[in-house]
Amino acid sequence: MSSKPRDMKDSLVREQGLTYDDYASLPDEGVRYELVNGVLEAMTPAPSPRHQSVCLMIHHVLMNTCSSDFFIFAAPIDLILSDSDVRQPDLVMVRRSNASILTRRGIEGVPDLVAEVLSAYSARRDRHGKLRTYAKYAVPEYWIVDAANRCLEQYVLADGGRYELHQVYLENDPVQSERLPCVSFTMARILEAAEGLPD
Repeated sequence: MSSKPRDMKDSLVREQGLTYDDYASLPDEGVRYELVNGVLEAMTPAPSPRHQSVCLMIHHVLMNTCSSDFFIFAAPIDLILSDSDVRQPDLVMVRRSNASILTRRGIEGVPDLVAEVLSAYSARRDRHGKLRTYAKYAVPEYWIVDAANRCLEQYVLADGGRYELHQVYLENDPVQSERLPCVSFTMARILEAAEGLPD
């Protein structure tokens, strides 16, 4: 016989048009979810050691060069773009002058940058679903970090609210951003910390 928390979760998963309050009331059973157009999407399985190492190294280098101007967050953190769209990006940057969007619930508004590190289980979601969500809410810059191909894809929001692939940075190319002038690192530096770790 199912427990009450399980019954509540199963009921919510079957419904359409869920809100942030429904999402926030889910029992903590070790599974992370995102809310996409009012529908729950499970984020499983957990990221690999290599994925986590890449995320943490990018976070580290950004903290070293950008923390005076930006708040920099690593997952898990809720990016609440609307009452029916809640994402959990791998990395987020919010300009300190825009700190009003930071609340006890997470980030409630549009950040300056969102980055996702691809994994075998997240590639489709990151390249399609999340790209559409971030464009819909006009996140100005989106990075897809492809550790398997040792590169970073930089997408910039263009006229019409669609992302354009602005640059692909290979291992030794200095990653830079017109919107985020403090950004300066190479994928080679990021990947060095993850050498030998399983994907």
